[in-house]
Amino acid sequence: MSDPVAAHRRDAALQGPWAVAVLTASDRRTEANDASGAYLCEAVVAAGHRLAMYRVVREDLETLRTAIAHASLVADAVLLTGGTGPAPRDRTPEALAPFLERPLPGFGELFRWLSFQEVGGAAWLSRALAGVGGGRVYVALPGSPAAVRLAWERLLAPELPHLLAQVRRSS
Repeated sequence: MSDPVAAHRRDAALQGPWAVAVLTASDRRTEANDASGAYLCEAVVAAGHRLAMYRVVREDLETLRTAIAHASLVADAVLLTGGTGPAPRDRTPEALAPFLERPLPGFGELFRWLSFQEVGGAAWLSRALAGVGGGRVYVALPGSPAAVRLAWERLLAPELPHLLAQVRRSS
């Protein structure tokens, strides 16, 4: 008996490479010192995807929305890092809201569960999320390099091609 998940992953891998945009939401980071964004860019390329765009964007709601809209024009997936905490300037989830037609709550739930194993109770402060809209995948991650690495290695790298294949097939 064949494994249907493995078959879906194999089929999805054949549909790539996918175009991925990386946006870092930060008032303090630059491309020169953005460890989380740099990691995601390297990981995306190492996984065989095409890096369609990389930018560091101010943590301003309208600036973020403009950057997300631009990234949506050139990418199949838009990965954001930063701006997912509870501080007043953390507005990434709100910036993403207009782009999401279908939230994927399992991503945030699993990410916080995995984070809890690493950092304990502070994991519940994260508002990391994922969703789909307009035939694209959107993911918002914390700004911490360790959190970004955890999300990429445990959730995104294994499932992003499969998710993109599903979303693009139905769009």
